Formats: sequence, structure tokens, C-alpha cells
Amino acid sequence: MAYDAVKRHLAIEKLVTRSSVKGLERRYYRFRLDRWYGGIVTADCVGCGLLCRFCWVSDRVAYNPSHVGSFYSPEDVALKLLHMADKSGLRQLRLSGGEPTIGKNHLLRLLELLDGSNLSFILETNGIPIAYDSDYAPQLSSYRFIHVRVSLKGCSENEFAMLTGAKPENYRLQLTALERLIENDVSCHPSVMASFSTKESLKALREKLAEISPILAENLEIEELILYPNVRRKIARYGLRYYTSYYPDNIPPEQI
Repeated sequence: MAYDAVKRHLAIEKLVTRSSVKGLERRYYRFRLDRWYGGIVTADCVGCGLLCRFCWVSDRVAYNPSHVGSFYSPEDVALKLLHMADKSGLRQLRLSGGEPTIGKNHLLRLLELLDGSNLSFILETNGIPIAYDSDYAPQLSSYRFIHVRVSLKGCSENEFAMLTGAKPENYRLQLTALERLIENDVSCHPSVMASFSTKESLKALREKLAEISPILAENLEIEELILYPNVRRKIARYGLRYYTSYYPDNIPPEQI
């Protein structure tokens, strides 16, 4: 039974956020240094409104959002990220793991605290909260040090449904998010999980993106399957057929 991605994002938000005297707190399960983007400080948050069948996040984290990790205030997260950046010499920050745009007030307060740090912030998102909350993109536009990477789950409605289990029509929300980011002059680009897509469907996606903005079509990032052990188990469980993939120890440098 296909689920509604908007309703699931809103339901997950209730499990992974809570109000406190420090503001809206969010669950995180780890903070780490990572190789992506040439080196980046990463906070892995808990909770996503999609159940992607190729996701690298472990089942323990993905399916137990109310019992994994600990609650952190925006101030707690900012201090950890800044300390790790200072210690490591890295100049880029990001939230990953779950869907970072869940808990908007938490994220906006975090960005407010990081503003002026002379660091770059990469916001990786499936875009759905930015689509259903019309105020989200305008509020993000206040922070000029961020870049938003909207990760599309496949090239079409059918591929989206196959890869996430969500309603096919929810795919359009991801494109709406890109439209709103462009309209509000927020630095962004789309990426797409293309390992399950044909050349024809990828071409059709580029045409859809060009209708929003030629820049989006030109800057489309091709994301390919990384066969971590838990990912192999997931795609086998769902019987997914893929065309391209890499093992964790042989990812091409241009993919990192």
C-alpha cells in the first residue's frame, strides 16, 4: 500500500523533534568527519519521511526514529559542528542521515547560529517539506552561505514509487521544491538516483528540469548506487534491478 509522503513527513516530525526551553530539539545519532565534497563535517539526524529502498541508513535507525539517538538543541549542534570544523580544518558543514528539513524551526535556528562563521553549509534534502511549506524556501533565502542539494528519487513518478514505496504523484513535490528554491534565489542543484533509470527516462528528466530552469538541467548530478552490505540486503528484499553501482572501496573520485 503506497503511503502519502507529506503525511509521513509530518508524522515523523512528531517523533524526532520536541520543544524545550532551548527551542526545537531534534534527534541525532552521530557527528562525524566525512570524505564527501572533498571533506565535510556531518551531523546525522534521525527521521525521514521517505522509505527509500536503496538507502544507506541502517534499518535500526530508519525504522526506529523515536528510539534512536539523542535530542540536541540547535545550539548543541552548532557548537559540535563548529568545534569539529575548527579541529579538522574543514570548511564545509552538512546535515545528513535523515531528512534535515524536518523540524523547520530547528534548522532555521541552526543556520542562524552558523551564519557569519565563514563556513559553507550543504543542505541535502528530498525537497518534500520545502514543497508543502510555501514559506520554507523564502526563509532559507536569508542564509547566503547555504547550498541546497535536492536528491530526486528516480527520474519519473513510476520510478519514484518503485524506489520509495510512496504515491507516484508525490514525485512532483520534489520538482516543486526546486521551483521554489529557484524563485527565491536560493543556491541549489538537483541530483538523481539514476542507477535504476534508463537513458530515456534520464533524458526526460533533464527536459523537465530545463522547463523550470536551464541551469538545473545543466547542473544535474548523477547519483549512483553504492553497494554497502545493508543496501545489498534492501535491494534484494524488494527485488530491485539496477544498471550501475559501485562498492564502497571503488567509488570513482568524481563521485566523492
